Amino acid sequence: MKEKIHPKYVAAKVTCACGNTFVTGSTKPELHVEVCAKCHPFFTGKQHLMDIQGRVDRFNKRYAKKAEPAATSEAATAH
Repeated sequence: MKEKIHPKYVAAKVTCACGNTFVTGSTKPELHVEVCAKCHPFFTGKQHLMDIQGRVDRFNKRYAKKAEPAATSEAATAH
């Protein structure tokens, strides 16, 4: 590595908008963030996965329709 071109890596105090603080390493001594592990919905369990557009239902309908004609064509060839 070349000398005197890399920034100094220091202990940084991270402050979240919810008031939580913790220490990590960074090139800046102080960081302010909007969301942390204490207040993020995914980590707190408050996140709800919702199928708003009905993608799962649409997928099931597509394959249900394709499966039915295949079964009827097999029945038609068997007779």
